[in-house]
Amino acid sequence: MEMPRYLLPSPQATMATLWSMLLSGELLPHLWFTLRNILLGLAIGAGTGIVGAYALYKLPRLATLLDGPLVVFQTAPKIALAPLFVVWFGLGLTAKLVLIFSLVFFPVLVGALAGFRGIDSRMHDIAKLLKLNPFQRFWRIDMMAALPGIFVGLKIGAVQALVGAVLAEWISGSDGLGYLMTYAGATYKTPLLFGAVLLTSTLGIVLHAALTILESRLLAWKVQDGR
Repeated sequence: MEMPRYLLPSPQATMATLWSMLLSGELLPHLWFTLRNILLGLAIGAGTGIVGAYALYKLPRLATLLDGPLVVFQTAPKIALAPLFVVWFGLGLTAKLVLIFSLVFFPVLVGALAGFRGIDSRMHDIAKLLKLNPFQRFWRIDMMAALPGIFVGLKIGAVQALVGAVLAEWISGSDGLGYLMTYAGATYKTPLLFGAVLLTSTLGIVLHAALTILESRLLAWKVQDGR
């Protein structure tokens, strides 16, 4: 039995819909809206996660004190909290960024903390011999040594950021790929729905590939040392 077209559109119909929206100028604003939110939320979450991880690394007592609350924060279902973020922060950009931040922060924190804790103590002895100031030691030794762990967290966080951005657009707003999915589902425009899902998946692949390329360039020294 052949599946009805309104339930399962052909690839040609899906691509034709996307191409038509691209030519009309309707598609790119939605794509850019989602991408902008992902990049902003990822930057804020990653920056905060790295700073938080370094603070926990330098202050072990603080790490012990905050271990429980951080686990509770991570295990809280973000999908259930998403409507609350809208109530607390409104329908604008802030609620979306808070949701994305909540999904990105913990993976980056854990990855960065593991990286910082794995630093060879002899590296700090070298820093003392070279008379590096605290900022130089952080940037040249601690950050460089922790980069592998940070990128593990970033790759997980990028996927989470994509999920958070789309989820936020489902709940509120009139822009973005998540909105296109909601609109297409409500109006039974399945080619548009499948096209939005395809674009979302492609965006996730591109983000992961971009982080992989950036990681390979920043960690080229590590590959050479491994040889």
